[in-house]
Amino acid sequence: MNERDDDLRGEDRPCYVISVAARIVGMHAQTLRYYERAGLLKPSRSQGRIRLYSMADINRLRQIQRLINDLGVNLAGAEVIMRMNQRIQEMAEEMERLRGELQRLRDRHLPQPRPPGHPQEGIRDGG
Repeated sequence: MNERDDDLRGEDRPCYVISVAARIVGMHAQTLRYYERAGLLKPSRSQGRIRLYSMADINRLRQIQRLINDLGVNLAGAEVIMRMNQRIQEMAEEMERLRGELQRLRDRHLPQPRPPGHPQEGIRDGG
């Protein structure tokens, strides 16, 4: 098994043809094609150029469906919201990475805090 196979496991693995993906989310296949043309989603393609949808694509379609049908957002608004959500997720991941990096630097360069009441070494009484 190579690295590419590992990358295509789980939610990002393209495995549903357009008719199956459309049936899962309760939409017409033409709607999925329209969303692709509008830039709301980008399914993978097989070597024969057949659209293949992953579970992540299905979840994205469900989010779009909720925005449009349940909240009354138009397609342009749904696109903006989806991009903002993606950006927020990326920023949250970056913040978590930076927190870990900051903690490693603190651990490496700052002395460990001492518990309250612990006698401090190197401090002498002024007398």
